[in-house]
Amino acid sequence: MLGSMLEEFQRMNKRQFFYQVLSFGMIVSSALMIWKGLMVVTGSESPIVVVLSGSMEPAFHRGDLLFLTNPTDEPVRVGEIVVFKIEGRDIPIVHRVLKVHEKENGTTKFLTKGDNNRVDDRGLYAPGQLWLTPKDVVGRAKGFLPYVGMVTIMMNEYPKLKYAVLACLGLYVLIHRE
Repeated sequence: MLGSMLEEFQRMNKRQFFYQVLSFGMIVSSALMIWKGLMVVTGSESPIVVVLSGSMEPAFHRGDLLFLTNPTDEPVRVGEIVVFKIEGRDIPIVHRVLKVHEKENGTTKFLTKGDNNRVDDRGLYAPGQLWLTPKDVVGRAKGFLPYVGMVTIMMNEYPKLKYAVLACLGLYVLIHRE
C-alpha cells in the first residue's frame, strides 16, 4: 500500500505536485481565516471548545462541542456557563458560575463549580486565587452540538489514530484524483 502511494507520487509531474500542494495550502489557509473570523465575531479567543470531562453532566457530556461568545460589556451572572483559563494550565475549564461579587468600584469576582462536582473550583484555581475575574474568561456557552467533539478526544487519547486518519485521507486524495 505504501509502495503504491510512493509510485503514484513518482508518476506525478511537477505541475500536478505543486497543484496538490497549493490546494492543500488553500484549504489550510481558508480554515485559519474562518477561525480568525469567528474570533472577531464572537469576541472569544477560542469560539469553539470540546468538553473534555464529565464534570458538567447532565448539562454537557464529554465530547460535546460548545459555541462560545465573550461579550465584554455584559456582566457575568450566576448560573451562566463559562469557559475559563487558569494561570499555569493549558486547557480551559467549562463550569457554571456559582457566586458573583460585584463591588461599587465596578470590579467583579466570581466562583465556579462543575454541575457534577461536589465542591466549588477553588481547588482548581491558581495557588492563592479564591475567585475568578472577567479577564480569566475565554467565553460563555451559547450553544452546543452533542458528542461531535469525540473525534478530537479520540485523536488526542490515541495518537496512532491521528496518523491512520491522515493516511486514509492521503490515500483517498490519491485514488480520487482526476
